[in-house]
Amino acid sequence: MGKLFGTDGIRGVANTYPMTPEMAMKIGKAAALYFGKNRSSTRIVVGKDTRISGDMLEHAIVAGICSAGADAYLTGVIPTPGVAYIARMYEAAAGIVISASHNPFYDNGFKFFKGNGYKLSDESETEIEELFLDNKTPFALVQDIGRSYKADDAVKKYAQFLKSELTADLKGLKLVIDCANGATYKIAPEVFINMGAAVESLFISPDGENINEDCGSQHTRHLQKAVVEKKADMGFAFDGDGDRVIAVDNTGKVISGDQVLAICANVLKKQGKLKNDTVVSTVMSNIGFKIALKNMGIKHIAADVGDRYVMKEMLDSGAIIGGEDSGHTIFLGSHTTGDGILTALRLIEAVVTESAPLSQLADVMRTYPQVLLNVEVTQKPDIDSIPAIQEEIRRVEAQLGEMGRVLVRYSGTQPLCRVMVEASTQEETESCCKQIAEVIKKVIGKGT
Repeated sequence: MGKLFGTDGIRGVANTYPMTPEMAMKIGKAAALYFGKNRSSTRIVVGKDTRISGDMLEHAIVAGICSAGADAYLTGVIPTPGVAYIARMYEAAAGIVISASHNPFYDNGFKFFKGNGYKLSDESETEIEELFLDNKTPFALVQDIGRSYKADDAVKKYAQFLKSELTADLKGLKLVIDCANGATYKIAPEVFINMGAAVESLFISPDGENINEDCGSQHTRHLQKAVVEKKADMGFAFDGDGDRVIAVDNTGKVISGDQVLAICANVLKKQGKLKNDTVVSTVMSNIGFKIALKNMGIKHIAADVGDRYVMKEMLDSGAIIGGEDSGHTIFLGSHTTGDGILTALRLIEAVVTESAPLSQLADVMRTYPQVLLNVEVTQKPDIDSIPAIQEEIRRVEAQLGEMGRVLVRYSGTQPLCRVMVEASTQEETESCCKQIAEVIKKVIGKGT
């Protein structure tokens, strides 16, 4: 990655590089110059979550956008996929989201969408970085300075889109939703209630500092407890910017992102609506997911980690459903990016269609025990070039056969080598993972 962009936009601690007002203004200017190429007029949609730093960064990035001659349309607090949708609806050149997703309140970031609602390619990010670093890029002439406008109808239009995507009747369903004191705190309860469900809403009082704090997709214990106590049909925990969701079944058990994909793919397959009988996930998906799809007669494609890479494989293969075990799920026939509320609606639709509780639908996939160990390393040579490590990986893979798998990869941001093993039993999984980790530690580990 370059000097600014990480795996999903730009992110850092608010009021420190690169998330200062000065940097935000430069980023806004660079984005406007890039998206404004070959355009007589340029609109950029800007949305945010509920972090205390959101207002500061919003004003700064809008100043940069306007200084380059583009117009900014401000949606206010809205989920990330809402910005992607509104950018398309407004026929804008781009959409920018001010959010750090599931991170604590003191972090913030910028996510970018093209005007068609898709995330940027690595090449586009590189061009924006180059414009950011070029101190000679001109400001617009005074008569060409852009303006900022309130997009007052944005949240309403996005809510209407979500409601239009579900045909099932939610009357009689009892739901619990955890909005993480984030971007979904208003729109999610409204959507589910207006569609007829009885809704218990948790963490819908953002104060700028409590986003994701012991709540949301990373912390589901309160949701699990509430689903059981309220005898709800299911529950949903969104992350801070609403592009992912973690589901909880009627027994209070967490349903993984892989299980959500498997359930929805199974229903689409039965209905004859699963285009090319293909589902895309990442290399981090549980082996039980791959086995479940094979049993359903569905082709599985494994992409690199990151929803952008999932999307690329979906577009290349013609798949209409894909996602990550972390809860990012993409329904390409409906939207251009992961959408937590849309995913929840699709899962509800599966429950209604199958006339079965979510706990029963989740049985379509067995989740194999998984162990992940991080080994601190002093260097990052190609794993394939180290005979001792390769020999140990092959030995473990031969031991596990088709009932397990091994994934060894370096962290993209830290001096770590990650070892992941899945097997039939917890004991075997832990043993195999430790064996590989020990070899890596001896060969390239810190202190060797």
